[in-house]
Amino acid sequence: MLDELSSIHGSVFCLELRPLLLVWVYKLALVIQIRFDRHPVMVTAPIFFSLSKTQNHQLVFRQLIFIPTIHTNLLMTSFFSNTIFAAIAGLLVFCTSTNAANAAKPLNILFIAADDLNVDIGCYGNKQMKTPNLDRLAKLGVRFDRAYCQQALCGPSRASVMTGLRPNTTGFVRLNDNLRKLKPDVVTLGQYFQKKNYYVGRVGKIYHYGNPTQIGSNGNDDELTWQERFNPAGIDRTQEENITRFRGPGSTKGKKNGLGISMAVWDPVSKDEEHTDGMVATRAIEMIERNKHKPFFIAAGFFNPHCPYVAPKKYFDMYPLEEITMEPLVEARKDLDDVPAMAVQRDTKNWPYFFKDVTDEEARKCKQAYYACVSFVDAQVGRLLDALEERDLMDNTLIVFWSDHGYFLGEKGLWYKRKSFERSMRTPVIIAGPGIKTAGQSCGQPIELLDLYPTIVDYAGGTVPKELDGRSLRPLLNTPTAIWDKPAISQVFHGPKAQGFSIRTHRWRYTEWNGGKAGLELYDHDADPDEVRNLAKAPEHAATIKALSLRLKPYATPQK
Repeated sequence: MLDELSSIHGSVFCLELRPLLLVWVYKLALVIQIRFDRHPVMVTAPIFFSLSKTQNHQLVFRQLIFIPTIHTNLLMTSFFSNTIFAAIAGLLVFCTSTNAANAAKPLNILFIAADDLNVDIGCYGNKQMKTPNLDRLAKLGVRFDRAYCQQALCGPSRASVMTGLRPNTTGFVRLNDNLRKLKPDVVTLGQYFQKKNYYVGRVGKIYHYGNPTQIGSNGNDDELTWQERFNPAGIDRTQEENITRFRGPGSTKGKKNGLGISMAVWDPVSKDEEHTDGMVATRAIEMIERNKHKPFFIAAGFFNPHCPYVAPKKYFDMYPLEEITMEPLVEARKDLDDVPAMAVQRDTKNWPYFFKDVTDEEARKCKQAYYACVSFVDAQVGRLLDALEERDLMDNTLIVFWSDHGYFLGEKGLWYKRKSFERSMRTPVIIAGPGIKTAGQSCGQPIELLDLYPTIVDYAGGTVPKELDGRSLRPLLNTPTAIWDKPAISQVFHGPKAQGFSIRTHRWRYTEWNGGKAGLELYDHDADPDEVRNLAKAPEHAATIKALSLRLKPYATPQK
């Protein structure tokens, strides 16, 4: 019964005292019955039901009827009974007012984004990764194992997250599309909470930024989303001439453009706060401190592990190069033998790894650097969690961690994102907050990043806007194994004449290129989680393809 009571939002102190207080109220009521001929239940009921109308508390009340009466003679004395009654009444009023205040207090939101982060994280099963803080966050909340972006490209994916709308709904399918020109009246996630009188602020990358060229600026940000914006710039931007770039043959240094799509690394002996992401964490902590007494929506957007891969040397040291392995390129490329040409048309022009003549050794250095950047981001997430704990805000803050899409690191001989494969579309999502009874569990149902908007609104007690394409994940936060019939839909836009749409169910990934005219892909994730064998041409799967194509059709309208 105490467990039932403690699950109700409110003061822990009052929740622990309430059953005891009710017992004393009932005992005092017995005295009143003796002295004033009133039934104890008649006396206790109004006091009790003024505290709570929940079924759990009503059950406690009904059980009080059977509590034996003790020390009746002591309670009979006028002074003692009056004193006890006054004390109990005062405590009841205190508990009632405290719990009412807590229940009415809006939920804070800490919205944490990483850039180009795949699921190479400890809590997602990669034992090589050192991510203690993301692992810690997963223990506090629910880890979504099948979370997918709507488009594996920064600009469209992030716009979809912030609007709760599909790229096809907004028309935002290119990297640098302008959200307000396409959808001028859209109410973004930040705008929603501004209307609820929240402080809404951003530091770092939430909408698309060119990395590293737009670090320190507002990039392609949406000004209306925020009340306050911060754009720090660390040595990864101000000293980019020190970055080593692998272009084959050999490597180059010096200030240059094009680092946003590069095989490039730098491991300076430096402090976290000298880097942009360290500055992002520092500013986010300042924002939390300054707004801790009011409801806040604070977005902290980290630029790592997006290339160029730059982090303090201590994070590189966590991953000795001799421990970084990659599948032999010749073997890896065989996975693409049965894949439609359009699926990898951007990747095979300068084979391998997107840049011609990049060596296996150089690719391994880039993978090492990517892992170092992941651990660097993890450390900054830890600083944010510590900031909440130190300010006693964990019990009233919903924490949402996400990345804009997945990322290839040599699998199938590929690098980067912008593909329809699982490795590119799948992204980490972890949600933790007060009242989540399934903390530490994982959810295997397919979800979409555009589900985050309605989930946050719903969990914060708001009304989910009907125009959103996403669906609240609250049922899955309560019961990760709950029935969930909504698939994940993703798309790839190479241009008006080269587009792919993909549907991901619990078992299948099915992709159509140009409506199927440029090829199909079908992968059975129960048997083939690495998507090695394309089953699209197998006659025994014709019925599956027909069914999945029918489900995909409402979403697969080509963009111009």
